[in-house]
Amino acid sequence: MGRLAGKVALVSGSARGMGEAAVRAFVAEGAYVVVSDVLDEVGASVARELGDSAIYEHLDVTSDDDWRRAVHRASDVFGKLDILVNNAGISGHGTVETTTESEYVDVFRVNQLGVFLGMRAAAPVMKATGGSIINISSVSGLIGQTGLFAYGASKWAVRGMTKSAARDLGRYGIRVNSVHPAGVVTEFIKGNPDMNSMYSRQPIQRRAVISEIVPLVVYLASNESSYATGSEFVLDGGMTSGNDLEAAEAPSV
Repeated sequence: MGRLAGKVALVSGSARGMGEAAVRAFVAEGAYVVVSDVLDEVGASVARELGDSAIYEHLDVTSDDDWRRAVHRASDVFGKLDILVNNAGISGHGTVETTTESEYVDVFRVNQLGVFLGMRAAAPVMKATGGSIINISSVSGLIGQTGLFAYGASKWAVRGMTKSAARDLGRYGIRVNSVHPAGVVTEFIKGNPDMNSMYSRQPIQRRAVISEIVPLVVYLASNESSYATGSEFVLDGGMTSGNDLEAAEAPSV
């Protein structure tokens, strides 16, 4: 029997990338999943490949109506909702001076508002059985990073919302945790050699691959993590373990 046998999960942004890997891993562990995204053709194809254990639902995470429809569909088709993974997100490059108002709002709406709307829509249904909410944040939600002003602000917000929601929902058996990866190789950045220099001073001198992140998401979705809530789970290759500048300037011995 799988670690998620009989559980029902809704994963935003699951047409490709880490979200797609998560729904595939969930089904392999016995769960039923709602694949959701704005990429309808790609997402529907993923759901078809997963067979009777999956359905596809269009989901723009900035739309409260879309969230309510997706949660209702999960409950209507599979009878309940045990797991919510707020995975959908966008990046945004710019400093506090160069980021425009519209750029900041775009990042905020997907990365911060989308997580809030997802938790708010799922909580009433999840109260019936308890469950796990997993918010995908970032190492940028733990430290400041140059040139990622809006993105960092949104990921710090996810971290704070996670802790507050854990306090609000714990009495109903709903756990809420955040996951904080550093750079993960995806189709968007794997061909960009400039990204490699960012990781040259950390203990594990490379970006993560998706298969190194998803097992943690499966753990948090499972009953194995039943005492974990309001916590940050960091997978960053040691990026936040120390001061990179100090490491670079340390004398040789």
